[in-house]
Amino acid sequence: MDILILIIGIAGFALAIILHEVAHGLVAERLGDPTARLMGRLTLNPISHIDIVGSIILPLTLLILRSPFLFGWAKPVPVDPYNLQHPKKDLALISLAGPLANISFALVLSIFLRIILTVFPNTNIFAMFFYVIEFNIALAVFNLIPVGPLDGAKILTGLFLKLLIPGFSSI
Repeated sequence: MDILILIIGIAGFALAIILHEVAHGLVAERLGDPTARLMGRLTLNPISHIDIVGSIILPLTLLILRSPFLFGWAKPVPVDPYNLQHPKKDLALISLAGPLANISFALVLSIFLRIILTVFPNTNIFAMFFYVIEFNIALAVFNLIPVGPLDGAKILTGLFLKLLIPGFSSI
């Protein structure tokens, strides 16, 4: 059972990161920037999103070292702010899309898990789904930290700093 949990965990880890990045690209496309689509990044194919260090080397090292947590990243989806009508606001919305995708995916999985546990109360599937749900929520919260290059910094910059610090956008 441990190997099955590990496989589901790795698949959930990959899917969470890919959904996060694809959400950025889809919102960018909706706001006028086709860069991600033109570069073939609006796909759930993991090969398009692999960052050698962040997607393979670091997570594998953490697994080998039996780390209590996994950490990694995908290649960021490219966004060209010159294609956006309102670059600061639009970049903030694009940045918000990733964490919202992770929270939405966690909610959908939670509902699905609840249904499965109602139908099959004595199943071991809880642990597998729980890890994936937990990882999606952790990824969303982590990305909302307002420190560059995380999404939280872009959201804060795009939506709030102009209001909080007059003249900030001219710096």
